[in-house]
Parts: sequence; C-alpha cells; structure tokens
Amino acid sequence: MSHRSGQYAEYPQHHPHDRGRAVQQRRTPVTHPAPALAASQSDYTLVHAGKQVRIGPVVFWIVVGTVSLLGIWSAATATYFAFRDDVLTRLIARQAEMQYAYEDRIAELRAKVDRATSRQLLDQEQFDQKLDQILKRQTALEGRATALGSMPDITGSIRPPARAPAIEPSAAPATPKPSPISDTVIFTAPPDREARLESRSPVLANPQPNPSIKLAGVDNVLTRLTRSLDQVEARQIAMLASAEETLESKLRRMRGVITDLGLDMGQLEAATPKGGMGGPFVPVKLGAESGPFERQLYRISITRAQVEKMNRTLSLVPYRKPVIGEVEFTSGFGVRTDPFLGRPAMHTGLDFRAATGDPVRVTANGKVVNAGWAGGYGRMVEVDHGNGLSTRYGHLSEINVKIGQQVKIGDIIGEVGSTGRSTGPHLHYETRIDGEAVDPQKFLRAGVRLSAG
Repeated sequence: MSHRSGQYAEYPQHHPHDRGRAVQQRRTPVTHPAPALAASQSDYTLVHAGKQVRIGPVVFWIVVGTVSLLGIWSAATATYFAFRDDVLTRLIARQAEMQYAYEDRIAELRAKVDRATSRQLLDQEQFDQKLDQILKRQTALEGRATALGSMPDITGSIRPPARAPAIEPSAAPATPKPSPISDTVIFTAPPDREARLESRSPVLANPQPNPSIKLAGVDNVLTRLTRSLDQVEARQIAMLASAEETLESKLRRMRGVITDLGLDMGQLEAATPKGGMGGPFVPVKLGAESGPFERQLYRISITRAQVEKMNRTLSLVPYRKPVIGEVEFTSGFGVRTDPFLGRPAMHTGLDFRAATGDPVRVTANGKVVNAGWAGGYGRMVEVDHGNGLSTRYGHLSEINVKIGQQVKIGDIIGEVGSTGRSTGPHLHYETRIDGEAVDPQKFLRAGVRLSAG
C-alpha cells in the first residue's frame, strides 16, 4: 500500500543475513540535508488523528483571520440579540427626548412671538392714546388762540415753533408733521393704525424694517410735537398773563387819576352813558371743568369790561390837549402880571401859543352850553361834560358849533384867534369843577399818565 511503501521508503533496505545489525542501523538517526530542514521550519504543520497537514504562513493567517472575524461577528450577533430591546428602548427614548426638545423650542419661539405681538399691540394702543391726547391739546390750543385773537388788548400772533428736522420715509412713514401755516399742529393718522401684528407670518425674502425702530421714530416725532405744543401753550399763557397785568395796571392808573383829580367816582359813573343797546341779562358763569387758562381768561374778561367802563367814564374827563402838535404855554394857571394893566391878576386857565386859524378841539365828550361873544374871552365856547365838569375855549376867531350840540372828543369846535382881551393869537383854555376854575395842567398831567400805559 502507499502508506507502507512510504514508511519503508523512509529507511534503508535490510539484508536477511544482517538481522542482528538491523536494529542498530534503525536506531541510528537519519541525517537530512540542510535545505530540507529550513523548508520545514517556515511552514505550519497541523496534526489531527495521526495525520499531518503542512500549510504556508499566508494561508495560515487567512484562516486565523477568518476564524477571528467569525468569532467577533458571532459575539456581536449574540450581544445584539441579547441587548436588542435595551438598545431600541434607548433609541426611542433619545428620539422622544429630541422631539420634546424641538417642541419646547417651538413653544418658546411661539411665546416670544406672542410677547412681541402683545408688545406691538400695547405700543400701538399707547401711540393711539398719545395721538388722541395731542389732538385734544391741539383743539384746545386752537380754541385758546381764537379766544386770544378776539381780545382787542392782545395784538400780534403767535409765531409757529421751529420746524423739526425731516424724517426719512423709511424710518417713520405717515408720521404727524407740524403745519407750516399756523402755530398749532395738524395730525394725520398712519394708514396702518388699525393693523395688528399676526402671531405667525411668512418669512419674506426681503426683511422689513424693525417695528420697534418704527415705533421709536414715531415716539420721537410725538415727543417733538408735544414739546412744540408745550411751547405754544407757554407762549399763550405768557401772553395772557401779560395782557392781564396790562389791563390791571391800566385800571389802577385810571382809578388813581380820578382819585388824584378829586372827582367823585359815583357821580362820574352815574353821568357816564351806558354801553350797548340792551338785551336779556345772562350772568357770566365759569364751568366746573375750567382750567387755569379759562379762569385767567375769565378774570381778564372781567377786568377788560371794567377798563371799558372806566374809559367811558374818563371820556367825560378833559385830560387831553385842545390843540394838536407841540405847543407852547405862554401863561400858566395862577397869579400873573396883567398884560394890559401891569398889575397882579388871577389867570384862570392856560394860554396855548398857536397861529390864527389852527383848529381847536374839544377835550372830552359833552354838550355845548355857550357859543358866542363873552366879554374878555372874545368869541368863546363852553362845553358841559356833566358831573360838574366844564371847559372853556376863548379868543376864537371862528366858532363851528352851536348851543345844545353834542360833541365828542377831538371834534373841532372853532379856530384859534385873538378876539376879546388878547394881545396876540392864542387859545385860552380853562377847566372848571362846579363853576370854579382849576388848573388845567392837573388834567393834562393825568392824561400823560394814562397814555403812558
């Protein structure tokens, strides 16, 4: 057989006669060549059931790697099947955690949008309230301006406030602007006044300007307009205070003049013609909601009515000059040397140097009680102003009125002359209280005092 032949081929052949030496020869190790020993050391021998299989190193490591991979794969498979439920549970939990995180983030973003929406609505309401307040102030200031304009004691107009710098359309479109033709402000509500911010809006390709920036710009405009209205109101209040002070000062001077002249206020008021023509009596009332401006305006109205009444009263007091222009007094009131006799004599009036023919004007309202020749007065006109007051105008060259005629302040009653007891053209002017001559300069000084205010 092949196995046996191979075994015997491995040892040398024996001769039958050499049986005793065969054992020794078999026990002697066979010596192999050196190359065969080197080849056997590089190979790997697998022994199984008495059989030997020699393989090379490449094949050996391939087999080892394959077996290792199969082992690892088997271990991984076993591990997977052993822990599959735990892995799936963890994956599901991780997925749920991520989902909850996304939902929380979405809820947070929605809350931010809602807060922004609420803030936008609140800002819009505040803007509407501010605008309504400014419009109400504008209406009130317009009414005040009308009231001030109707007062004859206040002249001029309120200058419009300095115009605010222009605002870019992109920053605050449709914003209120001050009117250039008045001292008040005209407002125009923005077109998006009723607009409301939606909780969710699609993202635009071109981002729009920040609404907070727009509202900030509008707030700045409203602030400037409020300051402008404050300035207008301050000027109106200052003008009203000035008018009140002026009227009160004038009324005090008028009363002081009457007191200084020694006149009876009651008698003068009784002789003063009434103003107006009549009508139903409606008492003046001040509303309960009236503010400081209205109360001050009410006081001014009362004071102005008193001043008007006092003016009518003083229209009967001869405190004006009978001739116009710069005139020269040639003789004053009191004792002087008589120009004809050269002896001391009482001069009962004032002599105004003037040219013949210059107009002579009545110094107060009254009624002509004498118009003609009156001895040393020459041609003379006497006017009764009521309440015991009267004035005389002597040495006239012409008389332009007649007895019983009503005359008013400034009416021409005659012309300057040199008639009667006169040495040259001049006007002899007298003021009398209850028929007794008083110094006319006392009245003229009162006139200067009144005109000073």
